[in-house]
Parts: sequence; structure tokens; C-alpha cells
Amino acid sequence: MSTTTTWTVLLYGDEASWKALDGPALEALDASHRTFVARCAADGHEILASEQLEYAATARVVRRSAGRPAAPTDGPFAETAEQLGGFYLVRTADGVALAQLVAEVLTEDADIRPSVDHSA
Repeated sequence: MSTTTTWTVLLYGDEASWKALDGPALEALDASHRTFVARCAADGHEILASEQLEYAATARVVRRSAGRPAAPTDGPFAETAEQLGGFYLVRTADGVALAQLVAEVLTEDADIRPSVDHSA
């Protein structure tokens, strides 16, 4: 029997490209997410939560460094164009199939990680 695990699907992309999406391109992006949600349900992957995030310019960051107190600042200030744009939190017994579904359906780059099981 497979163990059910909660996975976080972090979606990354170029914010400048997202801002430039026109009607048909934005509709295609939205359609990929609707398809992902439908396929998750059909394939037995339970979406627990999902959110599209505001652009990085609206974020606050807390950085910690030796000898200095942590303090929130504006940010993040990334040196790359790729930013975190949203996430899905998915419970499934088949992380490999979930990763394959992300690859087949969604258009963003993704980082797919299992949650730590603290009950073990």
C-alpha cells in the first residue's frame, strides 16, 4: 500500500512575461490550471490549497544574519528574472505521477517537494 504524502508544487516564471500576457495567452495559461485541477481530481491527487501570488515587488522579506536581529525589508531582490508566482498543496500517494502531470499540463517551471512527516 502506498503512503499518502503532502506535496508542495512551487511555480516559477518570468514576471515580465506574465505581465505582458494578452487575452488569448492569459486564457491559455488559465486553461492549463483548470486542466491541472481537473486531472488532479481524476487521477486521485487531492488539492488542499492553491494560490497565485502577487508580484515580487509587493513582498516583504525577513533575512537572518549572524550577530544581527532579523528584520523585515522590501524584497525579494532577485538577480534572475524567475520569481515564485504561485503554489499548489497536493495530497497524493503517487508523487511521481503528480510530477509527470505538472510537466504535462502546467506551463510554469516547478519545484515539487514532499512535506516532512513529523509523526514518524
